[in-house]
Amino acid sequence: MELILVRHPRPLAAEGLCYGRSDLPPDPDELARVHAALQAAGLPGDAMVFSSPLRRCAALARLLAANVSFDARLAEMDFGGWELRSWNDIPRTEVDAWAADLLHDRPGGGECVLDVARRVAGALADIRLRAGERAVVICHAGTMRLLAAMTGGAPPEQAALAAAAIPHRIAYGEVLRLAVGVGPD
Repeated sequence: MELILVRHPRPLAAEGLCYGRSDLPPDPDELARVHAALQAAGLPGDAMVFSSPLRRCAALARLLAANVSFDARLAEMDFGGWELRSWNDIPRTEVDAWAADLLHDRPGGGECVLDVARRVAGALADIRLRAGERAVVICHAGTMRLLAAMTGGAPPEQAALAAAAIPHRIAYGEVLRLAVGVGPD
């Protein structure tokens, strides 16, 4: 199957803000730009559309398709007490502790990367069972990196480490096309 991942439009948030699970709306101009680009690319076409329920994703998904499957497992990581704080205001010792144990540390008391990988793996399994030949998934950069790492069949632990090693260079509205085997591994 073809899995077409789309990062949400830029949210209405200050630069340098930690906003993983925070439910921020998309910037209206960016929403229009990304929607127009996806339509010009022929998306979603005949593909089933899945989306994180967070507003920055859901708004785009609703513009693309009348029938969207919203799945909370596609949401971005919950950074707990770091949410809506400037990355510069988060103590370096806390960031270093997270970097030292990416799989298990819970930044800001939120989710650990392994928990995120497990829930994203569950979402991917359901998408593979339900979508047919093509699926469009509107989600977040972290979710995209995890999904890309999982398409080769890596278990959540390996996928989490692989995703963490991928530099965060996924632009707002960027499209990533992946080939995924059908059915469960």
